[in-house]
Amino acid sequence: MPVPLHESFPLRPARVHEVCGAAATAFAAVACARARGPLLWIRESWGGERLNPQGLAAFFDPARLLVAECRDQTDSLASAEEALKDGAVPLVMIEITRALNLREGRRLQLAAQAGGATGLCLIPEGMGSNAAETRWRCAPVHDPVYDPGEGADSTRMRWEIIKNKSGTLGVWDVRWDPEAHCLDVVSPPGE
Repeated sequence: MPVPLHESFPLRPARVHEVCGAAATAFAAVACARARGPLLWIRESWGGERLNPQGLAAFFDPARLLVAECRDQTDSLASAEEALKDGAVPLVMIEITRALNLREGRRLQLAAQAGGATGLCLIPEGMGSNAAETRWRCAPVHDPVYDPGEGADSTRMRWEIIKNKSGTLGVWDVRWDPEAHCLDVVSPPGE
């Protein structure tokens, strides 16, 4: 039997976690909503897509978010390590474009432990680090039963914890409720 979601999320503090999949950004947005204080999102500047903090307003106040664009992954990792070690920002998101080696992953973990901050690496599928505390796979889920009304959007997602150093794994269907500002665990269709 899988562990209840509330025991795995929010993410364990003072550790670095990973998320992959088509709904990884939504997972990060929910993590931001659950965190208190300022937030830091680190990404490489050469990417064609840009993060628009206003697009995350349904989850949290975008004024809390600082976006840092670095030259390459080496600079991104250095920035993340310093931010985690400092601890002034309780949650640091890092967009990863190439697999981390054990040394890089371990340095991030040590920095998070030293500063008491939580790190979340948004990684491409299959590029996880052995040093990560947890790894999540997140995907949008079509819900034929849910009728959110005209112009509304269903934010149903499937969150699967695929690596967990504490040994517990699980799969949950969740939906963000922007009015209540919380995450709802929903039953799969037909249950």
